[in-house]
Amino acid sequence: MSDNNFKSLEDTLNKYIPPEELREVKRVLYGRSDDNALKFSEETTSLAKDVDVELKGYCFTARKEDLRRPRIVRVAAIQNTVDIPTTAPIHVQRDALHEKIANILRVAVTAGVNIVCLQEAWTMPFAFCTREKFPWCEFAEDVESGPTTKMLKELAKQYNMVIISPILERDANHHDTIWNTAVVISNNGTVIGKHRKNHIPRVGDFNESTYYFEGDTGHPVFETQFGRIAINICYGRHHPQNWMMFGVNGAEIVFNPSATVGGLSEPLWGIEARNAAIANSFFTVAINRVGTEVFPNEFTSGNGLPAHKDFGPFYGSSYVAAPDGSRTPGLSREKDGLLVVEMDLNLCRQIKDFWGFQMTQRLPLYAESLAQAIKPDYKPQTIKEI
Repeated sequence: MSDNNFKSLEDTLNKYIPPEELREVKRVLYGRSDDNALKFSEETTSLAKDVDVELKGYCFTARKEDLRRPRIVRVAAIQNTVDIPTTAPIHVQRDALHEKIANILRVAVTAGVNIVCLQEAWTMPFAFCTREKFPWCEFAEDVESGPTTKMLKELAKQYNMVIISPILERDANHHDTIWNTAVVISNNGTVIGKHRKNHIPRVGDFNESTYYFEGDTGHPVFETQFGRIAINICYGRHHPQNWMMFGVNGAEIVFNPSATVGGLSEPLWGIEARNAAIANSFFTVAINRVGTEVFPNEFTSGNGLPAHKDFGPFYGSSYVAAPDGSRTPGLSREKDGLLVVEMDLNLCRQIKDFWGFQMTQRLPLYAESLAQAIKPDYKPQTIKEI
């Protein structure tokens, strides 16, 4: 179990390491010695304080080019707790989260954000641990006509902001099937499209396959006014091929809205999205919820642990990684947070030119090998010593 006094890795580094030494530590840990912090207006900082949200901002630059102008975009990640008890009526829980996110989006627009992504299944507690169908399936809603999309379409148009809204989807056209889905809403207030979660966990209390299966939308990249974006939902971050295919399809920014707990994945958290940014020459935005959500009934997950009513604390720590391998500090492990990052998308091509990872990728080699590996009669290419 984690120490409740451990607020964030950054707080600990700043507290115990002298400033000059800290610069070298950050160079090794984060890929750059300076955080390149963004400065916000007094209006933005004051509003963040009123809304009670931690506000952090950083900047990634690129080389100045002769033939291309900078492609500057401000991207934001929102992490948040679920404050209303899980015993409250469904509409009360959802409405409270709608109000909370609407308030944080007010801060985001004053900070000049162009694209924002919310956390996985943001309109509800992460109840999939319970394996109970009721009342949790009531949170599922239509991608186009559901109350969440309706609200965010208005805000996206009003704020001239692309909003990525991960929800529990109800597919009325296909027998009311449920999916874990990210809805992409354009800054003109229309739904551009959706992506369904490709990889579903079956580990610990993550009993999600009780509710939905693997997605059927492939690896779509959405070309917005501000850049080409994709969404790798939660558990998909553990699969390098998932990240890779978004890159193959031309993504410049890949968001990873998640819900994961410290006892399970925290040592992996700062590595996976950053590795993906390096390997695929795009920006990654890793987002995790915060807080402990307690459910009415005890549950077990076949892992030998005593029956319990909560998932354990979600540890937040949302961050952004750049294609050059550098990354921002993370948000708090326990507070609602808004992370704003200004980035020059020209860096994606510049890093491709520098490292040549895509040029040396050899996709045909692996396509041929994998085509053989999925056959029932496949035999691994293992050479044994005689």
